[in-house]
Amino acid sequence: MTKTILVIAAHSDDEALGCAGTMAKHTAAGDQVHVLFMTDGVGSRLVAEDEVSVRQSTAQKAMDVLGVVSMENLNFPDNKMDSVPLLDVTQSVEKVISKLKPEIIYTHHIGDLNIDHQVAHKAVMTVCRPQPNFCVKEIYAFEVLSSTEWQTPDIHPFLPNVFVDISQHIKVKEKALNAYCEEMRKEPHSRSIKNAIRLNAARGNSVGVNFAEAFVLLRQIK
Repeated sequence: MTKTILVIAAHSDDEALGCAGTMAKHTAAGDQVHVLFMTDGVGSRLVAEDEVSVRQSTAQKAMDVLGVVSMENLNFPDNKMDSVPLLDVTQSVEKVISKLKPEIIYTHHIGDLNIDHQVAHKAVMTVCRPQPNFCVKEIYAFEVLSSTEWQTPDIHPFLPNVFVDISQHIKVKEKALNAYCEEMRKEPHSRSIKNAIRLNAARGNSVGVNFAEAFVLLRQIK
């Protein structure tokens, strides 16, 4: 049975790093995958105006690779989401969830170093507070290289308890990451494409498969 999936990410490329393989696996199974970005991902930098449109175009290329049905951006201030009242963020996310009625949501880990990731997580969990007949039945937190592992030790460590086998979709993930080549870094930086693939190999090998993406299960209603 076809499912509606919503990936909520603070910046375009977070979704590719965190769950592109899982997104590809969903689309291959016939599920409808939607993506909601919170910021333009570049607004905090001293950049030319056309860089925002370039980032949007890049994101669309990644969405096409992954077979995403729709992409939306709420355009909150990049790396300044803590300056926006959480209620405003929550209400914006709520409108999208009410419209799409997803059964499964993937979003950021609360312990990420990046403040936008933290706000996105809080908004999702606020909108998805337990309510009768609510559409969302499963919520998962993904890891994003150069944020999840860079947090101060012992502050909400990422302890995955769900592993998705993406061995058949690792090439699709790599292609999506290559769409964001301007955002990726050269080795030995944590956010290099090779390191992202190595992480998926390590996660996979830890559970007996070639490649996997790891998640923290935040809620599951069966």
